[in-house]
Amino acid sequence: MRALLAGIGLYLIGQVLTWFQTNGQFISPWIKNHPLIISVVGGTAISYAFIKATALIASYYDGLIWPGRFIGFAVGIATFAVLTRAFMGEGINAKTVVSLGLAFA
Repeated sequence: MRALLAGIGLYLIGQVLTWFQTNGQFISPWIKNHPLIISVVGGTAISYAFIKATALIASYYDGLIWPGRFIGFAVGIATFAVLTRAFMGEGINAKTVVSLGLAFA
C-alpha cells in the first residue's frame, strides 16, 4: 500500500508542476517571458516525478503498467479541474463533472 500511496503522491506532484509549467504563462509574466527556463527546470522535475510514480505503482500491481496509467489520468483530471478553478476562475460545468466521474470510475 505504501508504494501505491507514494506513487499517487508523485503523480499529484507531477500533475501540479505540469499545470503550472503549461498554464503559468497566463498568471505570471515571469513564466511567460522565460519559457525555456520553465521547460528545462520544470521538465526535469516533472519527468522524474512521473518516472518514479510509474515505477512505484507498477511494483504495487506486480509489474502491470495499465493501472498506473489510469491512476495518473484520474489524478491529472482532478488536479487540472481544481487548479484551473482556483487560478483561472473557470467553473466546474457538466463536462467537467462527467470527466471527473469517468476519471474516478
